[in-house]
Amino acid sequence: MIKFENVKKQYKDGFVAIKSINLEINKGELVTLIGPSGCGKTTTMRMINRLTEPSAGRILINGEDTAKADPVELRRNIGYVIQQIGLFPHMTIEQNISLVPKLKKADVEKTKKRVDELLDLVGLDPTTFKKRYPSELSGGQQQRIGVIRALAAEPDIILMDEPFSALDPISREQLQDDIVNLQEEIQKTIVFVTHDMDEAIKIANRIVIMKDGEIVQVDTPEQILRRPANDFVKGFIGEERLNQGITLPTASDMMYTAASDMMYTEVVTSSPKRGLASALHIMREKRVDNLFITDKDKQFHGVATLEALKENYRNEDLIVSDIMKSNVQTLTADAILTDVAEIFTEGHTSAIPVLDDGKLVGIVVGIVTRASMMRGLADMNGNGGHD
Repeated sequence: MIKFENVKKQYKDGFVAIKSINLEINKGELVTLIGPSGCGKTTTMRMINRLTEPSAGRILINGEDTAKADPVELRRNIGYVIQQIGLFPHMTIEQNISLVPKLKKADVEKTKKRVDELLDLVGLDPTTFKKRYPSELSGGQQQRIGVIRALAAEPDIILMDEPFSALDPISREQLQDDIVNLQEEIQKTIVFVTHDMDEAIKIANRIVIMKDGEIVQVDTPEQILRRPANDFVKGFIGEERLNQGITLPTASDMMYTAASDMMYTEVVTSSPKRGLASALHIMREKRVDNLFITDKDKQFHGVATLEALKENYRNEDLIVSDIMKSNVQTLTADAILTDVAEIFTEGHTSAIPVLDDGKLVGIVVGIVTRASMMRGLADMNGNGGHD
């Protein structure tokens, strides 16, 4: 899909930003470019749509040399998402999303339908949001619009330049989840620049680690965690991430914060296709001992436990769906407390997923744990004593 052949970038002052790199990015792949400041990751991405022109070498898209393409047409056929979002404040959300299709003289009615589809895709009701202006949206909502605007003209390639780095941690995490789910749906070729290794591990099919204008390692998150190429990569990843498959998390690592008497606001989920090393990384980062496996439609598949991941960690061919428990006890949101107590009494489970029509309910209804259930029983008994 995208191929770099001995690509170099040298500026007029003699500074060499990119030192003859070779890289192939496959169709439908989400690749993250990561490295320290000044490593050349953003320059590499910007050369794809010729916002930065290479000094030497070739960049091919579907076998065609981009240097021979009209740069304006090239950019109109490549989606682009930036950190600053870049929504036009005087345009409605619908007008912002429709901008590139309009420039390409796309059918007006088809474009209107496309706007509604895209808003639905990121969980924003078209009737509520499309006539609003950017100032009427939160930062996270604006960035969602920035992402779907890049999809509006249905490009095969999307470039994303640290799109979530200016957001608060909660919005950033939600948008990372959105990108993972969105990519399963749309299967575009995405080149994503980030400085955050946790973000790269979470969202990428492959990670490109760069230093001083050179590519140091290209591999899946799983293999980078298991087999860093050299000391620089080890240092950049960090010893804590590398040791996650060897050392067990401490009790303090695994502590939860209850959001209510019965439920948690955060349920940590994973795609069934995630490798074991990156699954362990997520569990450690989120301080949980269960990973709830869902598909792009949030349909619940099962639970991968910390114990199962540890036992099978050295088998590099396995993914979480291979080691998850699919036959687990579940609850509906309206289950009464005695139903919860019965499941904990009969089984050896530490958490019970709460489902709605087969879907794992999101952050409002989370998972019930032994501690919160016992608090609920105690409160119920206490109230009964006063009646």
